[in-house]
Amino acid sequence: MDTTIPPLASIGIDIGKEVFHIVGFSTDGRIAFRRKIKRLALVETFKKLPPSLVGMEACLSAHFVSRALRQLGHEPRIIPAIYVKPFVKGQKNDYNDAEAIAEASLRPNLRTVREKTQDQLDLQACHRVRSRLVSRRNSDDQSDPCLPYRARHRGEDRIEGSAQLAHGNFKEPPGRDIATDERSDRWPL
Repeated sequence: MDTTIPPLASIGIDIGKEVFHIVGFSTDGRIAFRRKIKRLALVETFKKLPPSLVGMEACLSAHFVSRALRQLGHEPRIIPAIYVKPFVKGQKNDYNDAEAIAEASLRPNLRTVREKTQDQLDLQACHRVRSRLVSRRNSDDQSDPCLPYRARHRGEDRIEGSAQLAHGNFKEPPGRDIATDERSDRWPL
């Protein structure tokens, strides 16, 4: 990309793991460029572009990219994917997604996601981990598909029996008569 690029109305970024697809719209509404860049070349690429509106779909990486582009003088907008979908034309591919993001970012009253700091993202991750741990602790044993595997490693046979019962192929363990056992109301659970 050279420095003779005319002023841009907006740029759309489709964020991927290793590669970003970017599409720029000129002020007259035409596509000025389409590029595929590596993640590490993002800053160098945007240094060469004139400051403009940059749209991207909301994801975890979008907050990092947004902060980096704001430092370069661009105006980033993080857009929820549900608001981008109506702008996708044709088949779904990375360039079409980037074009739709650039087009959606031009809407003046579009709801955007507020840019989060790294501390806010870290706190959000801690809350999600805690939430998962609490739900795992409070979940019903029957709803956990990995329970028979975990139970075998802990040496528990009763869970293995309940898994067999759930699948309809329960066989009475040898030496145990469920009908005459005083604990029959609790077996195999």
